[in-house]
Amino acid sequence: MTSNIGVVIVEKTGTLKNLCIKSFSESDLYKKCGFKSTENFKKHCDWKIKKGGLTYIISAYGKTVGKAMSENKYDFPPPIDTTLFFGNCVLVCHTEYKGESGAPLLESLDIELWEKLYETLFGGFEDLSATADADDAEVDELENVPTSKKTKAGGYLKDGFVVDEEDVEDEEDGEHEDEEEDEFGSCEEEETSENTSYDSGSELSEESYVVEATLCE
Repeated sequence: MTSNIGVVIVEKTGTLKNLCIKSFSESDLYKKCGFKSTENFKKHCDWKIKKGGLTYIISAYGKTVGKAMSENKYDFPPPIDTTLFFGNCVLVCHTEYKGESGAPLLESLDIELWEKLYETLFGGFEDLSATADADDAEVDELENVPTSKKTKAGGYLKDGFVVDEEDVEDEEDGEHEDEEEDEFGSCEEEETSENTSYDSGSELSEESYVVEATLCE
């Protein structure tokens, strides 16, 4: 048995809890989840998250047979995102290093590490609070624009979208031409958006994260 190994208990409410096991034994994990027997308790999935020469192997244990109202509410990553668990589950970590032989090493896992790996397994999340802060920090582009360049209503730039009434007649001649430019402009914006999305995927791959998942029979 290995001593003082940290695991993460996934309670049926969806709450995560750190647990230190003084004498680790895979055969006793069902007890750490609060079950009285090993019936229907098993390992269901191994996730492998590779970065550089280090590979984290996270194993999920639990039961898929149980009583109504004891369903586990946690959102697990694929491929067990649609698996219905009952009661508590437990996550265990092993590591292996590139070039080293032998079985993977049992390592401690805590909530902080799991949440980082969890994010990687889902492909990364956008920090909405950080985005909001960045938006708040942006400078209003109209602040430094002279009053003569703005419309009388709303303070918009005279760019063909909102104009003063006295400018309408001057703009009518170029109306159809402007509409065509706007249409082509929209297509360019869509292409830019698609390219940006593709680049974001490339950046994730450049971080050298390789994710593999194996369902356990």
